[in-house]
Amino acid sequence: MYFDFTVLTKYLPFFLPAAWMTIKITTLGILLGLGLGLGTAFLRISQKRLFSLPARAYIYIIRGTPLLLQLLFIYFGLRSVAGFDALTSATLALGIHNGAYIAEIFRGAITSISDGQMEAARSLGMPYSRAMIRIILPQAFKRAIPSLGNQFIIALKDSSLASTITINELLLKSQQLASSNFMMMEMLFIAALFYLLYTAIFSKTFRFIEARLDVGGAQA
Repeated sequence: MYFDFTVLTKYLPFFLPAAWMTIKITTLGILLGLGLGLGTAFLRISQKRLFSLPARAYIYIIRGTPLLLQLLFIYFGLRSVAGFDALTSATLALGIHNGAYIAEIFRGAITSISDGQMEAARSLGMPYSRAMIRIILPQAFKRAIPSLGNQFIIALKDSSLASTITINELLLKSQQLASSNFMMMEMLFIAALFYLLYTAIFSKTFRFIEARLDVGGAQA
């Protein structure tokens, strides 16, 4: 099979709008996932079953079913009810999916903090909520950074599933171009370059954050 490297620079500009769409979906999904994840983590560690049981059910269902199934369920199942467009559906699916995993990341980080720190804060008259925000969460966040970085990279790659509901991201753009120029491998190669670039940027950013926050020292 002949691979024509000369066409890569020619078709690269055609991928730029799709590359932006990939970043847009990923960013929105991550932001939604962070909010859901942190909120669910608090419910998950609650001593009240009224709060912890729904959080457990959400995590179990989302982690136990494929993202593609969740995406199709939201797009086809809720579009007629709520009027969601493809972008909204993809953002919701990616955010809800990531939220379940991020909740477990935050839960693990929070519970890894010594109980003595919360007890010390409460003995000084600090309310539970303030102790959690000022004492526990900053330490938990530092410990969660490596796992969050991995999850964000997974979210980036999962965004390619949005092509199944006709969102013009990198994977769908490569397939569209290949259907007209019959250069499937070349178009997929360009899409792969963008994903590798984004992954490198994410990895470098989180390594920088880990270094600035001294994550290794926090976990020692």
